[in-house]
Amino acid sequence: MPGLLRDYFVVLPDSVAGHAVAGQLPVPDTTRTAGGAGGTVTVAHPSGRPWVVARPLVRKVSHLRRGDDALVLIGPDRVPEAVLAGLLEGARDRAGLERRLARLPGLHHVIAHLSGETWIRGTASGLRRIYHVRHAEAGAVASDRPAVLAHLTGAPLDDGALALRMLDFLPHPLSRRVLWRGVHETGAGYGLALPVAAPGTAAAPGPREYRWWEPPPPELCLTDGARRLGDAVAASVRAHIGGLDRISCELSGGLDSTALTFAARATAPAELSLLTVAARDRYSEDETWARRAVEAAQGGQTDTPALAHHIIPADQAPYFYADLTATAAELNDEPLPVAPGRARAHLLLSRAHATGSRYHLTGYGGDELFLGLPHAYQDLFHGNPLTAWNHLSGLRHQLGWPLLPTLKALLNRSTFPHWLAGAVTTEPQPVTRTPLLSWGVRQSLRPWFTDHANALITEEFRAAAAGQAEPIDRRRGRHVDIDAVRMGARHFQAMEDIGMTIGLPVAAPFYDDRVLEATLAVRLEERISPWRYKPLLVEAMRGVVPDALLARTTKDHMSSDEHQGLREHAPDLADLWTGSRLAEHGLVDARHLLRLAAEPFSPVLVEHSISSTVAGETWLRTAENAWPTPDRTPTTSEASR
Repeated sequence: MPGLLRDYFVVLPDSVAGHAVAGQLPVPDTTRTAGGAGGTVTVAHPSGRPWVVARPLVRKVSHLRRGDDALVLIGPDRVPEAVLAGLLEGARDRAGLERRLARLPGLHHVIAHLSGETWIRGTASGLRRIYHVRHAEAGAVASDRPAVLAHLTGAPLDDGALALRMLDFLPHPLSRRVLWRGVHETGAGYGLALPVAAPGTAAAPGPREYRWWEPPPPELCLTDGARRLGDAVAASVRAHIGGLDRISCELSGGLDSTALTFAARATAPAELSLLTVAARDRYSEDETWARRAVEAAQGGQTDTPALAHHIIPADQAPYFYADLTATAAELNDEPLPVAPGRARAHLLLSRAHATGSRYHLTGYGGDELFLGLPHAYQDLFHGNPLTAWNHLSGLRHQLGWPLLPTLKALLNRSTFPHWLAGAVTTEPQPVTRTPLLSWGVRQSLRPWFTDHANALITEEFRAAAAGQAEPIDRRRGRHVDIDAVRMGARHFQAMEDIGMTIGLPVAAPFYDDRVLEATLAVRLEERISPWRYKPLLVEAMRGVVPDALLARTTKDHMSSDEHQGLREHAPDLADLWTGSRLAEHGLVDARHLLRLAAEPFSPVLVEHSISSTVAGETWLRTAENAWPTPDRTPTTSEASR
């Protein structure tokens, strides 16, 4: 069964060959989404040839042309023409347009034509990304979906990139390695300029990247930063669900989902459905806090939205690794470690869709933004060593870090390329008491990886380091913070694609660039603290979320569901490794994996997570069967607004 494409768009050159490429675009099977939504929007070059061809399932395409200049925004809702005009008019160059776009909430792809140049960008958070390829006839073609570009050019899979995805996470810049040869990803925070061909020439120069986003300096106090963050969260929520009558929220009971529930409530929908998955662990506190949040949201007021709280009993929630073959319904841009939890996410979103919800909000991104990682104290140490050591001492005692290794890690000054070269190892996983103050976390190669896979992975890391890879930011803490957000944004794509399959748009407003910027603008020592739980989010939501709910300082985990899932679904995992595609590529030892499927409580699986390997296997089966027959459709003239 072919994978279902998430909505996509392509940007084409103004040429006969570009027009021909438009007729070769794959058509998503919209009959397999609820309601069969879909359709094509084509924005033309002045010549009448297709410039932007979009096939959105849930996102909206907004566009405006003024003479030779044009602007296209693809995001959660349609942008009024008056707003587009205000953005485009008076913007003499790219920088001028970017200054205007900085005020726009929501998560948009931006495609513009100014001063004879087409340029395209996603988001700084990395949730909206850009890819490009060199087409043999048409030249540079760009898209938000690498699979589309691979389809257009017949690009083969890249075993090196596939091997990398068997790790739990990929640090910058290896996260940009695309799964198909010849397809390239533009870095988050960078745009892609596509120059037009010079008069009298047959081909345009190649595309080039440019930086359009810089993280703000951390100058705001907690009070001012919380005000800015609260405004950014509210604006992003309105951009996604403003004006809709029925919406839903995942209310886990944690602080992030609770904050978004009350922000959604403030938009005054007619109906607000809140969904909570009960935990099997009798010591879990999430359901208790979720019930408290619902009681507080109702509050005996008559002018609030109609609230419905749906609790999914624990015995109805699938364990991890359930229904692994169902991942064939979505063709993600890459294997994602969250794939083994797809059945659980599908259940929750299906229940949300059954309520009549027109948009579903989640708290994804909250941990990466607001918890703060220990690496950040490296940054603070340079400017304020006493404060840094005071905070780090509190954290050290909580985590059990020994004194001397902590001091050694704090004083370490290794460069980013040096760290990257040794970021994977055959040694066992670092113990929990290892201080984490470097450019990231070292990862262990799995015992079921083949020598070929290990060689591919280590060579990828060494090659990136030898190429003098630049960090996202020269400060370690800020580099790790931003990389963590972008990593989480990639993982959230799986939730979006499940929603597409069901027919329910799913949003994570915390990945909005304005939210990211507001967070990074706060002084580090006030943004994170070993003695307060997510202090910036707490202060930002004060007055929106009741104080009693902001007092929670605990967080539940679902590790028991994952371990139990290995036992419950051992036969499914055995089937997965029988005829393994990864084994056919020479990347895993299928016999070793079959033995582990028969021993779900093996110490090997306690020490090494298997989720990324499962994700790689299921993704590969979908990708190899994505387009069994060539789908070609003609392109019509520019669609009406």
